[in-house]
Amino acid sequence: MPTRTARTAWSGTLTDGSGKVELASSGTGTFDVSFPRRAAESADGVASPEEFIAAAHSSCFAMALSAELAALGGTPDQVEVTADVTLDDDPNGGHRITSSVLTVKGFAAGLDEASFRQAAEAAKIGCPVSKALGTVDEIVLEVVYEH
Repeated sequence: MPTRTARTAWSGTLTDGSGKVELASSGTGTFDVSFPRRAAESADGVASPEEFIAAAHSSCFAMALSAELAALGGTPDQVEVTADVTLDDDPNGGHRITSSVLTVKGFAAGLDEASFRQAAEAAKIGCPVSKALGTVDEIVLEVVYEH
């Protein structure tokens, strides 16, 4: 299986510094990062590690869901996945990721709502990013069946 690479160049202190993250394996982009924007409510055009984790979790879950739906005999006609990853204070000092809320909207031809939900629950557990986030307090799954 492949290894993927991202690189970050950082200058300055945590609170005054800034950096650029490059998606090196794909070459698809370079993104500004800074701690003040990371810890603020508004990102103001600056990416954060939590946003990258949210992107990884939503895309991984969508792929896992597609596989689970197919295993149950369904075809995902329309599926949209959103991941909301939360950074919070760590009682032991510093910060930590406390949750990832996955919201999936959609339906799959050949499956009813119960089967769609069953596939979503299996995908939540089986998604490699969900497994990697095993120390996160909570991975929440919200399913909106839209047929």
